[in-house]
Amino acid sequence: MTAADRPPRPVQVWWARLADTHPELVGLLDPVELGRYEATADPDNRRRFLAGCAVSRLVLGELLGVRPADVPLRRVCPRCGGPHGKVTLDVPTGSAHADVRFSVSHSGDVIGLAVCRGADVGLDVEDGVGADVEKVAPRVLADTELAALQARPPAERPAAFLRYWTRKESVLKAIGVGLRVPLRRLEVSDPKLPPAVLRWPEKMDACQEVRMADTVVGTTHPASVSVTGTTEVTLVRHDTSAMIRAWR
Repeated sequence: MTAADRPPRPVQVWWARLADTHPELVGLLDPVELGRYEATADPDNRRRFLAGCAVSRLVLGELLGVRPADVPLRRVCPRCGGPHGKVTLDVPTGSAHADVRFSVSHSGDVIGLAVCRGADVGLDVEDGVGADVEKVAPRVLADTELAALQARPPAERPAAFLRYWTRKESVLKAIGVGLRVPLRRLEVSDPKLPPAVLRWPEKMDACQEVRMADTVVGTTHPASVSVTGTTEVTLVRHDTSAMIRAWR
């Protein structure tokens, strides 16, 4: 069976809003999460972290059939070993849920969780409020991307830049390299075209088997999902706002 013959890989994407958070959600946090939550000085960033943990625990708890507070999450930084790396499920190899992968993203008042079985997944959402596109774009975009952006009418540039950004961020998360590599060397397709990785000298072998899908949350937050593998991706959207508000 070729990649073209395989059915699309479903990615469940769950969305919530910052306004859905409430103090009782702190009861979901494990000791590591609670320490990070209490150490975050900015109130909005603290609420975003809490919302990301809550969405992850509520959704994954339902998937695993356990209480949200009992979802076995693990965070280990690959560089220093500290408890602030990419979060993963800490389940035994060979268990029924060992193939579950997920990715959390938040920006502005939006929080998202992407869940996929059998492939690594990366999610990125952006709101772009206050972004200085003319200043930031040369540090993020490849030369061809930057030229295409600057050829657009000024009014179209912010939205196009954010689409470039969400695609790149989702790829970084899917293949697990974070922001340790220069984004300018990762080239993705034009925002008007279907999402794809075009060039990345350092990581092209990994990116040849990455597939992407774009979406928009509301009307103002572009988002992208990347999944490892050769099968095309289809997104299944859910809203967790009611679930978060109802948890006590």
